[in-house]
Amino acid sequence: MAELKDQFAYRLWRYEGEKGELIPFLQSAQDHFGYIPRHAIKYISSVTNIPESQIYGVITFYSQFRLAPMGKNVIKICVGTACHVSGARRIVDTVQDILGIEVGDTTEDHLFSLFTVACLGCCSLAPVMMINDDTYGALTPNKVRKIIKQIQRKKT
Repeated sequence: MAELKDQFAYRLWRYEGEKGELIPFLQSAQDHFGYIPRHAIKYISSVTNIPESQIYGVITFYSQFRLAPMGKNVIKICVGTACHVSGARRIVDTVQDILGIEVGDTTEDHLFSLFTVACLGCCSLAPVMMINDDTYGALTPNKVRKIIKQIQRKKT
C-alpha cells in the first residue's frame, strides 16, 4: 500500500471512527488516482471497518465516482433540448461507431471516454460536444469524424 500517500493516506491515517467520512475518503482516493482502484477500496475498508460491498454500493450509487480510469480525452455530447432537436442522437451514434464504445465507456487504449450531458450551455451551437476543454458546435457526422481522427493522429 506504499502508493497510497499524500492527502488520501494522510486523511485515512488520521481517521478516528467519525461517521460520514466514507464520501471524503472516496473523493480523496479518486482525486489521487483519477478513479477508485480496488486496492484503495480494500484499504479504506481495512481502516474504517466498512465492508467492501458497502463501499462498492456507495461508489456505484453516486455518479461522481469511477471504478475505471478515464480516457485522456473526455468527450461530452450535449443531449439537451436544443441539441436533441438538432440531431444529437446522430452525433452520439457516430462517436460510438467510430470509437467502438458505448456512452459511459472508455476505449481500450484509454484515449477516449464518452459521456452524454443534459446541457453544455451552448444552445446556439447545437448540436455540440466538448472534448476536454474544447467545444465543437454545429456538428455533423462528418465533422465529428474529422475531429476524432485529428485527435487520434496527435496520439502517435
